[in-house]
Amino acid sequence: MTSFATLPLSEAFLANLDSLGYREMTDIQAQSLPAVMQGRDLIAQAKTGSGKTAAFGIGMLCSLNTAWFAVQGLVLCPTRELADQVAGELRRLARCVPNVKIVVLTGGTPMRPQIASLEFGAHIIVGTPGRVRDHLSRETLDLSTVRTLVLDEADRMTDMGFYDEIAGIVKACPKRRQTLLFSATYPDDMRQATEAFLADPLEITVEAQHSSSKIEQRFYEIGFDERDRAVGKLLRVYQPASAIIFCNTKVHCKELLDELRAEGFSALALYGELEQRERDEVLVLFANRSCSILIATDVAARGLDIANLEAVINADVSRDTEVHIHRIGRTGRGGEKGLSLTLCAPNEKKWVKLIEEYQNAPVEWHDLKALGDDEYANAEPAPMLTLCISGGKKEKLRAGDVLGALCGDGGLVKEQVGKIAVTEFQTYVALDRRIAHAAFDRLKAASTMKGGDFGSFKGRNFKMRFIEV
Repeated sequence: MTSFATLPLSEAFLANLDSLGYREMTDIQAQSLPAVMQGRDLIAQAKTGSGKTAAFGIGMLCSLNTAWFAVQGLVLCPTRELADQVAGELRRLARCVPNVKIVVLTGGTPMRPQIASLEFGAHIIVGTPGRVRDHLSRETLDLSTVRTLVLDEADRMTDMGFYDEIAGIVKACPKRRQTLLFSATYPDDMRQATEAFLADPLEITVEAQHSSSKIEQRFYEIGFDERDRAVGKLLRVYQPASAIIFCNTKVHCKELLDELRAEGFSALALYGELEQRERDEVLVLFANRSCSILIATDVAARGLDIANLEAVINADVSRDTEVHIHRIGRTGRGGEKGLSLTLCAPNEKKWVKLIEEYQNAPVEWHDLKALGDDEYANAEPAPMLTLCISGGKKEKLRAGDVLGALCGDGGLVKEQVGKIAVTEFQTYVALDRRIAHAAFDRLKAASTMKGGDFGSFKGRNFKMRFIEV
């Protein structure tokens, strides 16, 4: 009973799911979708990457009345990145539903364009609690017509101090609505806090452990002063195309970044102090393969969903077992095998003991010295290089315009161009590193603007620069 055809979905909806690669329902989808489509409230415990966006998205889209331009669905997410990902996935799922308007409301971006977008109406809002609450207080958002409310990664939102905002948003929604709560954990204090939000909810728990056949976990014992050098050694030995390295503190993030860069690795760090613009840029460069290694704290990495992540390295053992499970669950997704490597100093063994108790199995210890010393390849630069163009949505620049210029004036073929991310004021394009500078020179030569690094896109000149990692 894991086929989407067992659900009351139209032929067009099923055909779209098939085209998107949704062949069989995941555990969370199979257990929750029938109840969601019946209009029941739901508490679902599931790990990141379990397919929960489709679990609530399919039900929400099927209940929409697109002829009625009012907010009928609201999805609250802990971070801007997760909100963008959820909205992107909902748009893909909605390809077969005509005229669906999905609006993203998150902090770190100007209010004015969001207000203008809301004035034209929306069917589904995806946002962070702080920004949605801001719109409610300005009376630029009306939630009185909401039929389905989704609290995505509810535990992360409450951990980040959003409970009061969430309670205020829930109050602005109709009492008669469907509420779907998705959370990796659901402790007793959170159960009490959210009890009033739900009516006779169905509770579902999908296995929180990660199968050893999907994610291989290796633990290495190290001395107190060996940690950062050991990370470099693991990267040279395993040579992951992309890896996230978790540190317990912001200070350690910065120290490890300096160490790895000195060793020649293309690495960037993500921690709490970064401004939203810097954070966005780091994530773009990591996602488009212009940077191979992302060093992050758990707080900074909340809500990230990076596809095709080959390895997770725990430079520090997490003191919270569920955080450890959350960390390693970022690799080994979508049918791929994942690798988790954890470094453990003598004083951290007590935390490893808790991981063993949680997963009800001993961890696998490996000898770092057995990996040898100097016979491994040196760090390679990331395969892509990001070209930053000083124009974006504000100038009505589109990905197609940029690709057209690169394949025209730039002399490239489509295969040499990677991801194109168009933001409000900038556009980031990943180019094959081997040909990137030659393409830059050709774009510059073809531009009508002389005396600077300008390229012509959509008949207009925009300043260009490379972002080196």
